[in-house]
Amino acid sequence: MSPERLSLPGEQYLAQRHVLTYIEDAVSQLLENKEEVCQYGIARFFTEYFTSVHQGTHVLFREISFIQATPHNRASFLRNFWKCFRTIGKNGDLLTVKEYHCLLQMLCPDFPMDLTQKAARIVLMDDAMDCLMSFSDFLFAFQIQFYYSEFLESAAAIYQDLLTGKNPNTVVVPTSSSEQHRQRSTQSECSPHDGVDAPVFYQCLESLCERYKQSCPPPALIGEVLSSVHRLTFYGFLMVLSKHQGINKVIGALPERGKLLEDTTMDKTLENLVAQMSENSISGPATGPLTVQPRELPRISFPRKPLQHRPRTDLESDGSTEETDSSEN
Repeated sequence: MSPERLSLPGEQYLAQRHVLTYIEDAVSQLLENKEEVCQYGIARFFTEYFTSVHQGTHVLFREISFIQATPHNRASFLRNFWKCFRTIGKNGDLLTVKEYHCLLQMLCPDFPMDLTQKAARIVLMDDAMDCLMSFSDFLFAFQIQFYYSEFLESAAAIYQDLLTGKNPNTVVVPTSSSEQHRQRSTQSECSPHDGVDAPVFYQCLESLCERYKQSCPPPALIGEVLSSVHRLTFYGFLMVLSKHQGINKVIGALPERGKLLEDTTMDKTLENLVAQMSENSISGPATGPLTVQPRELPRISFPRKPLQHRPRTDLESDGSTEETDSSEN
């Protein structure tokens, strides 16, 4: 048993781990599929549901509202996206923002375009949005934007206030009126391309982190990022966050950038499959068709919302088709 379970009160632990969110979703799916569930039992349904939650496959093909409901869901979606499409990076392919959005929609049909565009802007900065991006650059930028989307939205608002010379509520007001006037004058004279004062921006983000708690990067790592510069732009700030290995470890969805294109388990499975096919092709009968011995594959289950079934066409009602008839004629 994890020590964290013993150190937190029961209600606080359930809220922090969003247990009620998963129970509500499980019961909702149970009611929607009660006829199918009754065939193999309710206990088995809940076992498979929470196994899929543990494995992270429960978010596949689900709606965006559910995927964004918990940090675990977001991390699971990031991990699934990486595993499904890492071959793009392996092949060195470069894609546009629209093409990456199409890939995201393959795992989440209603995935919003604006989240994809915000992630692409971190990579492209001032370049045109139709430029090509590598898989690794997009993935790490997307991770920051997707996992911390609400925090970054508030941080962007604070940045804009600082950029225009406004004084956000979280900024420490100088005691001297002349110093305050000088600070505002300096900010108003600076070009937007110069960014904002990094120490002042960090003071604002510290207070913001207290509000978001679990849904923001650790304040210590933010301070580490901002302590190395005097001024910075907002997308420059996001770019540094996306490349920070410490923040990547905190999220826990992706490996290190150097190991991003590696997946030992999958590569091993593919190697074994290729080897088995080669052996069968060599040892198989020369005159007969290749026979592959069936074997039981491990079952990977993940509950998801059932698709609406379309009425099936009765294919047995007509013994022939127009193509068959016309070909015979």
